[in-house]
Amino acid sequence: MNELHVAGLAKSYGAERVLRGLELTVPAGALAAVLGPSGCGKTTMLRVVAGFLHADAGTVRLGDRILGGPGVHLPPERRRIGIVPQEGALFPHLSVARNVAFGLTGTDRAERRRRTEEMLELVGLAGYGDRMPHELSGGQQQRVALARALAPRPGLVLLDEPFNALDSALRAGVRSDVRAALRATGATAVLVTHDQQEALSTADLVAVVRDGRVAQCATPQHLYRRPADPWIAGFVGDAVLLPGTVDADGTARTALGPLPLATSPEALQTGTVLLRPEQLRLTDVESEGAVRGTVSDVCYYGHDAMVTVTVQGHDTPVGIRVAGPLSVRPGEETGVLVVGEAALHP
Repeated sequence: MNELHVAGLAKSYGAERVLRGLELTVPAGALAAVLGPSGCGKTTMLRVVAGFLHADAGTVRLGDRILGGPGVHLPPERRRIGIVPQEGALFPHLSVARNVAFGLTGTDRAERRRRTEEMLELVGLAGYGDRMPHELSGGQQQRVALARALAPRPGLVLLDEPFNALDSALRAGVRSDVRAALRATGATAVLVTHDQQEALSTADLVAVVRDGRVAQCATPQHLYRRPADPWIAGFVGDAVLLPGTVDADGTARTALGPLPLATSPEALQTGTVLLRPEQLRLTDVESEGAVRGTVSDVCYYGHDAMVTVTVQGHDTPVGIRVAGPLSVRPGEETGVLVVGEAALHP
């Protein structure tokens, strides 16, 4: 079993502390996305796990093998870790087949050929073995890089922002192919990314890193619906944040009216109420329970639109995600209703 367990990881560059006791557990066979803003420490964590950097403190364990820790530092080539870097980084002078077979040392020629063909078929590139890297598209190069990483049957696959160089039209398809290939092999994998949509749509677990620590690690749905604090809520998606006061019946009084809470606080309190834009609905100004507002902006995206509405009693306009045809324009009055439960943060 190849469960990854990172405990108490610390790393500094001179006086700058980058990792501050980072903790992360990835179950065997799972794909975890490590998500965070630039400079939060996610790439440093990846390089420590890969063995390219020595940690100042903490341990890295893969299954029952300690890869790094007090007095222990296995070099990268002994860690049984496959790496998919940014932009593929294929060897330009080697064919696709020879790139994939590069790490298959200690096996005979027939087995290398069989494994290479198996991996290319897995990533949807059967028959491409004789081509050179420059003859492939960016998405195809990333698939070859994944095949190369998976060929030696590693205990762990690390993907370092592998879709950055792809245009938006290609990313979704390549992400889906990569996810399918990882699941087909049962590989444990860690994807480092700063793209929230990529993390939520691809991973089994998402770990949000902030200031060198994992601020929250959860399934994508739990992370989106139950973020640990308002910063995480705003980082992983669009958020509507409102000041609120909890009444005796467990509802929160806000500028959008009384809202039921997902969990009832033990005592009356004030705090920040979290909603997602898709929980808000535009309606007629006279609708029962609706709060009156004025449309200040409309951003149309094709599949949906974000309508910004200013409501009385709240200085910051709220965003409302609307699917289908739009019936409002900036400057018009509208009613706003809330569906579902809100979350309350201190």
